[in-house]
Amino acid sequence: MIYLDNAATTLVKPPQVARAVQEALQHFGGAGRSVHSASLSADETVYECRIVLARLFGEQHPERVCFTLNITQALNMVIAGILRTGDHVITTAAAHNSVLRPVFAMRDTHCVEVSVVPVLPTGELNYKAYEHAFKKNTRLVVLPHASNVTGDVYDIDALSAIAHEHGALVCVDAAQTAGVLPLNHVAGVVDFLAFTGHKSLYGPQGTGGLVCYGDALPHALFEGGTGTRSFSLRQPHVMPEYLEAGTLNAHGLAGLLEGVRFIEQRGVDAIEAHISQLASAFRAGISPVKKLHCVGGGSACGTCGIVAITCDTIDASTLAFELSQRYDIATRAGAHCAPLMHKALDVANGIVRFSFSSFTSQDDIDVALRALHSIVAE
Repeated sequence: MIYLDNAATTLVKPPQVARAVQEALQHFGGAGRSVHSASLSADETVYECRIVLARLFGEQHPERVCFTLNITQALNMVIAGILRTGDHVITTAAAHNSVLRPVFAMRDTHCVEVSVVPVLPTGELNYKAYEHAFKKNTRLVVLPHASNVTGDVYDIDALSAIAHEHGALVCVDAAQTAGVLPLNHVAGVVDFLAFTGHKSLYGPQGTGGLVCYGDALPHALFEGGTGTRSFSLRQPHVMPEYLEAGTLNAHGLAGLLEGVRFIEQRGVDAIEAHISQLASAFRAGISPVKKLHCVGGGSACGTCGIVAITCDTIDASTLAFELSQRYDIATRAGAHCAPLMHKALDVANGIVRFSFSSFTSQDDIDVALRALHSIVAE
């Protein structure tokens, strides 16, 4: 299989990831729960995973990295844990449903005001509309670092500065950029960074987390066992236990640790350069075909290794099916859990998304382009 659906989840991972999970399944007890060797081994691995992630995301204190099942849980923790009745929250039309659904739920259940900043047909965010979206009661801004549909990257430094001028907290959804773009500069720029393990961090599914940079913490949505301060009948207000109720997925975090170590060894800059070159080559190969069109990609900050295309004569689902069945090429068609982005781009027949990783080769790109040329020529 030629796997070009890495924006959903990476299939090809460093071999040490699977080895680490297998080793953990055979030897780990509950992290932070006992003093026997099986528990201590799990505890050590979980803490080491915090260290490497803190380093990747520019946080000096590993305990400020808390683990979740995925980025959706992390984003919900911030949205429901920060907003209160009468607050105002800003997000964008590029947001994923993991942001849109919880903010609109807060609108319906807690009378929170919601503003959605539009995206231009080029895929670029409407920065002027963003500046005018703030109100006196704006408490939180939730921004995608990049669109999961088109890969357009947004200027979180500038967007965060504007938000902080208005006294709002900033949470960044780094689902598509963690491990692909440098993020070690965001401490002091944003307040929260949500990440997932199973995409470009090369970890297993069921891993993710939240980095809390500043003094503000979301209210704990879950309370339960922590292995510490067990006589307290409320969740201990210390990090990371405050946001980590229950037994952690230490087996998955063992794999995530190796995925992040792989990124450190190769270097985020080298990974970004490789993926960017592949995306550019793919766009160049699409441009001569009159029936095929690249969608978005117009952000001034560039893209993150995603190319979205439409076809004049074939709907997106059929094109993705043909690529899979006839050429064993994996892509993603559909709404991509980002309905407002599709409306902004005005794509009547849908989009087929191609997304690349550090394990994607130029040969993979060439085969995919030949397949597309062949399908649309029929």
